[in-house]
Amino acid sequence: MADQLLRLRDDDPAEEPAVTLDAFLAQADAGAVRIEPGDDARALLPHLQRLRLIEIAFPGFRDGRGYSAARILREHGYAGELRAEGDVLIDQIVPMRRAGFDSFAPRVPIDRAAVDTALARYRHVYQAAADDRAPVWKLRHG
Repeated sequence: MADQLLRLRDDDPAEEPAVTLDAFLAQADAGAVRIEPGDDARALLPHLQRLRLIEIAFPGFRDGRGYSAARILREHGYAGELRAEGDVLIDQIVPMRRAGFDSFAPRVPIDRAAVDTALARYRHVYQAAADDRAPVWKLRHG
């Protein structure tokens, strides 16, 4: 696990170690699973109600497949902790939150004040996302 966990959730963190997607699908008794790039998050859809944590790996900041996995999981009703782990940079926090991530385990520590500043920077958004914020056009035109 990464050195630092930046949580934005109000509840307690999931403490159970995450198993790989293949291990989870083989035994399906874990409450925490880890998705690697290339794993199909849709394989978890029948199991979402009993998972407390889904950790999505970001081995490199240029690999954006984890954003798609997060959005798929949130759009299908996953309400548990969704953690971005690995090469998570400060400028990715806002789009990661919009995709549905609510906790972060960056490989390199990020200053919490900088995260708070980044999240507060833009009042309006331009498109719908997993975070359910209303786009600015919708606010203007009802």
